[in-house]
Amino acid sequence: MIGPDIVRLVFPDPPACSFASDNTAGAHPAVIEALAAANDGPAVAYGDDPWTTRASDAIRAVFETDAEVLFAWGGTGANIVGLQAMLAPRDAIVCASSAHINVDECGAPERFLGAKLIDLDTPDGKLHPGLIEAEQVRIDGARGVVHHVQPRVLALTQATETGQVYSLAELDALIEAARVRDMLVHVDGARLANAISHLGCDPARVVQGVDVLSFGGTKNGLVHGEAIVLLRPDLVEAARFAQKQAAQLPSKMRYIAAQFSALLQDGRWLELAGHANAMAARLAAGVDGIHGVDLRHRPQANAVFAVLEPDVIDTLTRWTPFYVWDPAINEVRWMTSWQTTEADVDRFLEGVAIAAGAV
Repeated sequence: MIGPDIVRLVFPDPPACSFASDNTAGAHPAVIEALAAANDGPAVAYGDDPWTTRASDAIRAVFETDAEVLFAWGGTGANIVGLQAMLAPRDAIVCASSAHINVDECGAPERFLGAKLIDLDTPDGKLHPGLIEAEQVRIDGARGVVHHVQPRVLALTQATETGQVYSLAELDALIEAARVRDMLVHVDGARLANAISHLGCDPARVVQGVDVLSFGGTKNGLVHGEAIVLLRPDLVEAARFAQKQAAQLPSKMRYIAAQFSALLQDGRWLELAGHANAMAARLAAGVDGIHGVDLRHRPQANAVFAVLEPDVIDTLTRWTPFYVWDPAINEVRWMTSWQTTEADVDRFLEGVAIAAGAV
């Protein structure tokens, strides 16, 4: 282990950006400009304003739908509102064990929805029909039995918490598996832009067959704010009441809406996500050649996962912070963002090489 004084002597200055999370990145300048423009004069509250209308129309255009769009403060709130509109008290949500709703939302689905999560173990964060079929007792065997919760929603994360992206064929197969079981499909799209950039497809194709989408903006250049896209019309009324009950109805909604309009303008959202993905690919290619660094898989979005020696992790995190993803195997996660530069990546690679070589 290298002591703190030696770290300061042998390491370069840390990169300007943080690789801990894409949440650490600032807001895009166009978003800040849009916020300032929206601040000119009064506006009717709770979404009855021209900014909210324009942003909702822009989202509908992106996904080629006439869906209702609601805006929320953040990702957890957006998930709660969307899921609540899909569930009855007897219902359950099927998700991956690593899903954000299962791991990183402090039990919010259980508390606010009163719904049981049926979490399925999967090494790459991806569900597949075989996993669902293997859970005959908890899913298929529970149907219509009053002693068991009723699996009602299949919750997918695109891109997954492990940085992997569902292919279109994988999505189609999962949606079909849900449909034959009379289940609805929810997509946590906090990093949907990164997934679409990787797939290189029409955004409307990615939500084909989906009932509710949480459309992320915070991780892709917004100050704050997520959108709830209700692709199934009969869920709209329930979602509107859920939005208010879940404290996700901003009174000054124009400030969230204006940000989304700026993000979506001229394809900016995909450009920013594509840049973040490219920086992750550059980082993965660089660490792959460093002795003592075991790259877990090629990144498909903007996350790089690697296994390092514990002393290397300790040294690096004192130089620049990031998260240990799985302490049991010394796996770390490095995230890139729209703000990450090639110079940031190269500086970080220099630090990894120094730490690995020194230890």
